[in-house]
Amino acid sequence: LEFTPAAVVRIAEKALEKETGARGLRAILENVMLEMMYEIPSSKDVRECLITEEAIDGKAKPILIHQDEKRKIA
Repeated sequence: LEFTPAAVVRIAEKALEKETGARGLRAILENVMLEMMYEIPSSKDVRECLITEEAIDGKAKPILIHQDEKRKIA
């Protein structure tokens, strides 16, 4: 599991907007990762899950990188 620097900043911004502490951070991450938490265990070849700012904002899904793929986003 990896986060882009922009994703980390966006998570903090959303938590500040909602004036939440650790529980708010957990809720933000659960919303982003819920589908992946069910998908990844049944996929034997996933080696990385990359969380981007777009995923935090609900504009894209987290990026799953498979064993035979190279990362396309830094």
